[in-house]
Amino acid sequence: MKSFLLFIILFNLSLYADIQLIKKENGDSNTTLLVIAGIHGNEPGGYYAASILATHYNITSKNLWIVPNLNKESILRNERGIHGDMNRKFSVMKEDDKDKAIVEGIKKIILEKKVSLILNLHDGHGFYRKENQGTVFNPTAWGQTCVIDQCKLKQEQAYGNLNEIALQVKNNINKKLLKDHHSFDVKNTNTQYEDEMMQLSLTYFAVTNNKPAFAIETSKNLSTLSQKVFYQLLAIEEYMKIMKIQYDRDFNLNDKELRKIINNYGNLSINDNISFNLSNIKKSLRFIPIKSRSNRFSFSHPLGEIRRVKDNFFVYVGNKRVTTLQPQYFKISKNCQETNFFVVDGKTVEAKKTSEIYVNDDFKVTNSKNYRVNVIGFSKAGLKDESDIKITLKDLDAKYAIDKENKIFRVEFYKDNEFCSMSLVHFK
Repeated sequence: MKSFLLFIILFNLSLYADIQLIKKENGDSNTTLLVIAGIHGNEPGGYYAASILATHYNITSKNLWIVPNLNKESILRNERGIHGDMNRKFSVMKEDDKDKAIVEGIKKIILEKKVSLILNLHDGHGFYRKENQGTVFNPTAWGQTCVIDQCKLKQEQAYGNLNEIALQVKNNINKKLLKDHHSFDVKNTNTQYEDEMMQLSLTYFAVTNNKPAFAIETSKNLSTLSQKVFYQLLAIEEYMKIMKIQYDRDFNLNDKELRKIINNYGNLSINDNISFNLSNIKKSLRFIPIKSRSNRFSFSHPLGEIRRVKDNFFVYVGNKRVTTLQPQYFKISKNCQETNFFVVDGKTVEAKKTSEIYVNDDFKVTNSKNYRVNVIGFSKAGLKDESDIKITLKDLDAKYAIDKENKIFRVEFYKDNEFCSMSLVHFK
């Protein structure tokens, strides 16, 4: 049975607070794996793995729910927790705690009847070893572990033998290591009797409510983000196999492919009339035609976020600020044509709004009555409308290109001094 992907961003605080919950579901079962990432904002291995799980995996049997960026504000600042450690707020919280709505929201998701097993994704320091082997390899380290709070749930149920499952997962991960010293182990915190701080954690909240829960901790000492993501996904796949969740993915799970995927930031759509590919975008773009308020920013990447700082819009993917948009405010026309015509290398091309046009030598925009064309980076004295002018790459000022190679330029359409849409011209 083919799965479907549903992006749900819930802003109703009486439900799940401002939590992005992505559901990949099938009608064959209520068995559901819930993957939570980003509870600590400075642990990108977890939240980048969750974003890839959301965008590159097809679930063909049973269900997968994903919260890729639980602690959004801390992710943007690359800090563990800007309002304190969110993973220490699942027992008692002050009423005025700024994390309260999110913590209460994720609790409700965890307690959903449909949820069968929970994974909380982390990056931990060092490499866990049962015997002390120095400052990096020792029993106090958390990295490269499957963490459990206790061996079994008190109530017998599916996936209730936490120790047995964690051992199976770590044994299978250790067959696929990139380097021998990356080996995984099971870390049992024996929370109820030995770890008061872990009694405040998300996984302990889950297990005390008879929900099987595990933490996956990849090491902060791994040399690359792609290595952390590799081990997170290896572990998640092992849990899915145990739960008999069938899946396929559109890439080979290896370090090289993951580096490519991590560096693909996807697309940003603004008000449905502007679209940018963020993967090779310049650090700053000026004169972006948008409304003075109530703009709609939509990302194809689950970790995409916009933050307005004074008159600028900072564009983030995860903890990386990808670009800064400097706006120029316009009213948006409600009476724009849906298609525009270009002559590209001598051939007429019909292009829908926000289309991307690929050019070898030259292009021009066909004049359309009552519309004004502005080719950003082209200038000719006395011209108000830049349609019906043949333009080559050398006619354009490189500083107005949107990409780092200076080959992609904006073509903007206006009607009655109101903005309609933007297309992008790519020179090959």
